[in-house]
Amino acid sequence: MPNISFFVNGRAVSIDAPEDTPLLWILREELGLTGTKFGCGMALCGACTVHVEDLPVRACMARLGEVAGKRVLTIEGLGQNGLHPVQEAWLEENVPQCGYCQSGQIMGTVALLRKKPKPTDEDIDAVLSSHLCRCGTYCRIRRAVHRAAEKMGGTP
Repeated sequence: MPNISFFVNGRAVSIDAPEDTPLLWILREELGLTGTKFGCGMALCGACTVHVEDLPVRACMARLGEVAGKRVLTIEGLGQNGLHPVQEAWLEENVPQCGYCQSGQIMGTVALLRKKPKPTDEDIDAVLSSHLCRCGTYCRIRRAVHRAAEKMGGTP
């Protein structure tokens, strides 16, 4: 088995596992980072969204070999220095119900706001429509995205 090195939440890690091992299993089982959730295993629900080199990636489909030498950010790393403005907005808008999809929704929102600091409702829907929420808190999610954009200086 190859020894694959990469960075997770700013920390260098080295894993002995087959290159085709899903990143999700490495994060959860090997590194104990359980904030990234398993939802569908087919990149359809968004619960497993993390950032690889600042781009949103579905960890259930990303393979260990694909992240060699790269930076991976999980929901745990997002709030290392206190809550991120997106996490604050989520709480202020009372978005979470069961919470299962929330780490993926938040990671998707962070990526959206990095790309579009002043998103429209259409921008938000286009990005987050691929993140499924069984509780149906989509209206609160949209409000939280706008609030986070304000916190981050994007919209008035």
